[in-house]
Amino acid sequence: MNKDESFIDIHGVHKRFGGVSAVDGVDLAVRRGEFFSLLGASGCGKTTLLRMIAGFETPTEGRILIDGQDMTVVPPNRRPTNMVFQSYAIFPHLSVRDNIAYGLRKDRLPKAELDRKVAEALEMIKLAGYGDRRSNELSGGQRQRVALARALIKRPKVLLLDEPLGALDKKLREKMQLELRQIQDEVGITFVFVTHDQEEALTMSCRVAVMSEGKVMQVATPRELYEAPNCRMVADFIGSMNFFMASPRGQDTDRLVLEAEGLGTIRAPLPGFAVNGRAIAAIRPEKLALTTEKPAENLASVQGKIATSAYLGDRSQFYVRLPGMATPVAVSAQNVERTVREDLDDGTPVWLSWRDEAIVVLPE
Repeated sequence: MNKDESFIDIHGVHKRFGGVSAVDGVDLAVRRGEFFSLLGASGCGKTTLLRMIAGFETPTEGRILIDGQDMTVVPPNRRPTNMVFQSYAIFPHLSVRDNIAYGLRKDRLPKAELDRKVAEALEMIKLAGYGDRRSNELSGGQRQRVALARALIKRPKVLLLDEPLGALDKKLREKMQLELRQIQDEVGITFVFVTHDQEEALTMSCRVAVMSEGKVMQVATPRELYEAPNCRMVADFIGSMNFFMASPRGQDTDRLVLEAEGLGTIRAPLPGFAVNGRAIAAIRPEKLALTTEKPAENLASVQGKIATSAYLGDRSQFYVRLPGMATPVAVSAQNVERTVREDLDDGTPVWLSWRDEAIVVLPE
């Protein structure tokens, strides 16, 4: 199986509800065996796009192909897909075993084969021995695993997941993220996962499509999205980012020289586009160092004053006012020692420093 092979092809897909455009000209290629996530805020079109892949919605324009076959007008029950919903949608009157076997009943398998497949599914979701329990005897995480096993037992070519972990508490959600990725690795089926949670998408996905207002803004690996966003919307949605309006001042070998508000003259890696006018210089809070003494000469730096700070357990978040900037700059520092810096009161003069490589240049 070639994992670089395009498996789901979405060509020029639009979906309009009356005069409202929910999905606006999406082109996507999902690879065979990939864990692919659609990420975006509520109303961005990600669930509508997932429902069109499933066949629950029909595109207003465009085509959707799965494994080379045009699925645009194929009904849901004839597509090689299955879906897991946030609400679990398991049957409360059936046992765990009967819930998982539900999709196989129509295939009229011999009882021995049916029991074997259900036992394998229970083992896969780590619920061996739970077959006779009812859904009201299960935790939220266990019910979600049952829904997952029921969807996977018929081995669809594509599993579609619509915010399936959204109803779980934080710790259970984090545990299920790892388990879901492990299951996907084991079964080798293409997963298309919808979420509004950036951390969830980064943790689980091979690649992520970030959506906004019905459009795909960027498709990339989690690392590429975080380290090299292609626009302000993606940079702002994935994690935290500081933005500075900037104007180009020339080029120095492999660096772009800019004049940035609040930072002065800075150098940044050359972006993948021509900067002819105004641009945005962006830097993550954790890529800024905060000191009370002037940093070494080989580091770019600027002086400011502490506006406020917050202790967050594993890290502390500082907000620093810079001359000429209305919005304080966020700085994130890991609390690696038992004692946390408490000498940085509001108004304390501090220095911010950074390396050229930390700056990302974005189009205005």
